Amino acid sequence: MKQLRGAARLGSGWVVGWVVGWVVGCGVAGCGEVGGASTSFGGSMPVELTATEGSSSGGAGESSSSSSASLGTSESGGPPTTSLASSSGGAECVVDSDCVGNPAGPLCDDGRCDVACLPGDTRACYSGPLDKVDVGACVRGSSTCAADGLSWGVCEGEVLPLASELCGNAIDDDCNGEVDEDVDADGDGWGVCSGDCCDVAGGDCFDPEKVNPGAFEYVGNDVDDDCDQTVDELVAACDGGLASDTKEPLDYARALDLCTFTEESPPDPKDRSWGVISAKLSLADGKGSPAAASRAIRPGFGGKIKPQKHSSLVVMASGHAADANDTKPGYAAFEKGQDMATTSPPPADWLAANGGKIPNPPGCPAPQVPASNDAVMLTLRMRVPTNASSFSARMYFMSAEYPEYVCSQYNDFFVALVDSQAVGNPKDKNVAVFDDGKTQWPIGVNIVKVADGLFSQCEGGPVGCAGVAGTYNGCTSTAELVGTGFDAFDDFACNKVQKLAGGGSGWLTLRGNVAPGEVMEIRLAVWDTGGHLYDSLVLLDAWEWSLDPAAPGVTPG
Repeated sequence: MKQLRGAARLGSGWVVGWVVGWVVGCGVAGCGEVGGASTSFGGSMPVELTATEGSSSGGAGESSSSSSASLGTSESGGPPTTSLASSSGGAECVVDSDCVGNPAGPLCDDGRCDVACLPGDTRACYSGPLDKVDVGACVRGSSTCAADGLSWGVCEGEVLPLASELCGNAIDDDCNGEVDEDVDADGDGWGVCSGDCCDVAGGDCFDPEKVNPGAFEYVGNDVDDDCDQTVDELVAACDGGLASDTKEPLDYARALDLCTFTEESPPDPKDRSWGVISAKLSLADGKGSPAAASRAIRPGFGGKIKPQKHSSLVVMASGHAADANDTKPGYAAFEKGQDMATTSPPPADWLAANGGKIPNPPGCPAPQVPASNDAVMLTLRMRVPTNASSFSARMYFMSAEYPEYVCSQYNDFFVALVDSQAVGNPKDKNVAVFDDGKTQWPIGVNIVKVADGLFSQCEGGPVGCAGVAGTYNGCTSTAELVGTGFDAFDDFACNKVQKLAGGGSGWLTLRGNVAPGEVMEIRLAVWDTGGHLYDSLVLLDAWEWSLDPAAPGVTPG
């Protein structure tokens, strides 16, 4: 601010008189008009005009300065001009210390002692990034000159940009020219405005990309994984009260303890939560309909086998999905078996990945015609939680082909085919396999030829008396067969000691890999190979997601 300054000698001291020229239309950068002349600076704050100190005649005994202030006028008749040099051409100061005690002020400004500003003056101010001022909610404020004229006060009334946009208030809070934008800092598909409670690492947020509304709640990590403001909550059961003979495919997902359902393409992207999108019951090729008696939901199977989680489990069979005491559908003997009068090709992609042949252990004959007889397939289409890398489920395979038709062309199968972008799953997509370190063997009665212990509920001894003969010593008990129908008397076993109509694997854990947040499918199917008799079934239960990748396949327990 330029000041016109004169000094008058009154009495025995100097009194500094200030003449201030205010300029109309001044702001942060300068003024718009001075007197009658127009000068464009923009803004709206005052500019001071400063003249040098002069002297007047003083009283007796007092000395006077030889310098004088002059306020001239331009030849063109414009506004007055100021002379910053003294009449003698010398400078009053060089550094601030030269102005100590000077009544004009303690600061050296362009050779003259001065103050920083006029007490009480105001000016526009802004302490944020200059490219944000007057953008969105950001506005400049005002500061006032201190009473001693040495400094400007704090900037009052300014609005600075927020670090992140507030949600849903129709205001550009971060002053970037966009209103209510939903920035996804961790790249997990959700921003703060769509419900992400952990978008940037810090504090209790360690893995931002795994914490969002699309995640499943992992119980035990003390993290609100799904951003629902509740930590480590259990998912409520949904498998109670389901009809045993239900035709609704989604009920079989519920019996598997998949209790969250979602849309594949919701209108609002923030609603793309994980869960089951659709379910379908079909034959092994994904077409047609299975026999109604081939699928059921049960509160257990036989007298000993109970659900592994909550109150129900899924039963799928190449005969009747019923134990000796069940109804809707009712029991029919597994030994000799039931012709359900349905046939389809095996899953085409699985068969092609195995060279067009149904895989069998070495030395066991392949079926003459690759076909899936009396099949039932449950296909589940799901969006994977954004923090899940694998899944597991419990399975129990049972077959009346044991022991007679082990290592024969009549090898019933159970497959779990995973269509996923994840790495690490078998090339033929089937995760219902036993991996012996060299080969991945599919689950069927022929598994007894390659793995002791995976088929444990049975009578050991001779096997394959109607196929390729051998011996199996992996049976540990028959207690869990009680009441299943596989404990029925068999008058055609491989020796007189063996009395039961079949055997079972015991509970196994099935695992496979998935890609976080993807839409994937799993096809669960059981069928009779090479004929329609000597039936097999599978029990399924207790689906769970896992944070970590898995070794695909089945393990006991």
